[in-house]
Amino acid sequence: MLINCVAYQEGKKLSDIPVEDISEYLKQPACFVWVALRDPEPGELAKMQEEFGLHELAVEDASRGHQRPKLEEYGNSVFTVVHTVNLNGDELCSGEVAIFAGPNYVLSVRRDSAQGFLGVRARAEREPKLLKMGSGFVLYALMDAIVDRYFPVIDKLESDLESIEDRIFGGQGAQRDNIERLYDLKRNSLVLRHAVMPLMDAVDHLHGGRVPDLAAHTQDYFRDVHDHLLRISGRLDTIRDTIATAIQVSLSMVTIEENDINKKLAAYAAIFAVFTAFAGVWGMNFEFMPELKWKYGYPTAVCIMFGVCGYLYYRFKKSGWI
Repeated sequence: MLINCVAYQEGKKLSDIPVEDISEYLKQPACFVWVALRDPEPGELAKMQEEFGLHELAVEDASRGHQRPKLEEYGNSVFTVVHTVNLNGDELCSGEVAIFAGPNYVLSVRRDSAQGFLGVRARAEREPKLLKMGSGFVLYALMDAIVDRYFPVIDKLESDLESIEDRIFGGQGAQRDNIERLYDLKRNSLVLRHAVMPLMDAVDHLHGGRVPDLAAHTQDYFRDVHDHLLRISGRLDTIRDTIATAIQVSLSMVTIEENDINKKLAAYAAIFAVFTAFAGVWGMNFEFMPELKWKYGYPTAVCIMFGVCGYLYYRFKKSGWI
């Protein structure tokens, strides 16, 4: 589906144009065309390939989707794939944006993502001096907007991790539930990690050293995007290490709880073993057992049993077994 198709010249918007007129505007000096598609049909991409002269391999990747973040050069144009990540309740949903950028055009193809880029276009149009840089600045603006949307996601991951840590050390909830929540958090962090790490390598090719011609005047901007990705990567590493530690602590807490239960069971078993031992001895009914015919034999035996059991209970209580 076509979202918009706009022609710009000298950093200023000329007008919204029909797709059929794209090739005519591309011939004009200092003019470039910015087109945005969402979940396009094969026919729409074929039309864009015809108007912009896109490489067939790049069009094939954009048509199929499910590509890892990457940057590929085709002559004087680049093809970039960036993953979008957004929160849907406690679950992370990932989408994909394929960006074709050439000397005088930018085409973005968005899939499986409800977040649009109208704000990016509005921001670029408010800065004609930057928009005058052409497709290189538009490519930066799109990538920067996507990367900036990673920060609320990682903030949420860190907040959830702190909440789980409080539950673990505060004794709230079953440890099994805490471990399940940690694994859910680990899965969500991997979704974001798979979007960030390959993109770092892609953006690294857009600043410093030999860069594509369209990024020659925007290297500082792409370096800023790379710095943001480095920050996110560092925070993801911290989250990963903390999750691993929290899982180990949770398992250790489970072991400690099991040991405490075993101690209590052993202590009560020892106490009741005293009753069993005394009852077994005095319940044998031999003829020559003087206490059987003694007037105070029964109450004395009961007092001895309760006395010994009470002493054992006191000792176990004092040692923390009960």
